[in-house]
Amino acid sequence: MQQKHSIPGPVAEQAATTNYLASRRNFLAKLTGAAAITAFAASCTKEANFGNGANLLSANDSRLSEGKAILMGEGDIAVLNYAYLLEQLEAKFYTMVAANFFSGISAYNRMRFTQIRDHEIAHREFFKTALGNQAIPEIEFDFSMVNFSSHASVVTYAKTFEDTGVAAYNGAGKFLKNPDYLLAAGKIVSVEARHASFLRSLDAPDSFANSEVVDMNGLDVAKSPLQIIKIVEPFIKTPMDFSKMPG
Repeated sequence: MQQKHSIPGPVAEQAATTNYLASRRNFLAKLTGAAAITAFAASCTKEANFGNGANLLSANDSRLSEGKAILMGEGDIAVLNYAYLLEQLEAKFYTMVAANFFSGISAYNRMRFTQIRDHEIAHREFFKTALGNQAIPEIEFDFSMVNFSSHASVVTYAKTFEDTGVAAYNGAGKFLKNPDYLLAAGKIVSVEARHASFLRSLDAPDSFANSEVVDMNGLDVAKSPLQIIKIVEPFIKTPMDFSKMPG
């Protein structure tokens, strides 16, 4: 069991680093910190601005002050807020991981987890900016079940969140009516899939694209919003009303 969660050796890491940094397709992974957040969020926001209509953000602030569950909106806005919720969860998780890395982490994996954190923050900020006054507020999460000092625990939950994120985007796409929103989501889910592949390889080298995440037709698994909500609800402390969510 211990070997299952072992960190790849130096040779594998050096080869992976060379290939990773040499590929222009992975340009985003070379951006870290504020650069990644600014560059990614700015480029995506140029193509998508979801924040039109009633002020859902203000309405939800009022609901929270009254002890009521926050609303996700309806239609495309509900689906986009659902994605924003998941990005908030991931950004918070990786921020906690990077704040105090587990013992024994290699320099290579420290760099990768830091990059993933920066990507997830960029995704979160993209939805926050693009949704504007139709965004849900900042959500409070409970990660008490995660042992952040344990390599096995961090990798297990990170893999779960990334697999969930990919399946969530794949399953939510059909509910979006505006094709511009699909374009924005497509740019994000491809990055999430890269994260998932890396983390699955950390967990078990032969599992990066196994039958848990790729079907017999070579397609990523897709899950509906309601299926995903059941997975992430145990981590959500803020009261939320998912009754308008499709699927």
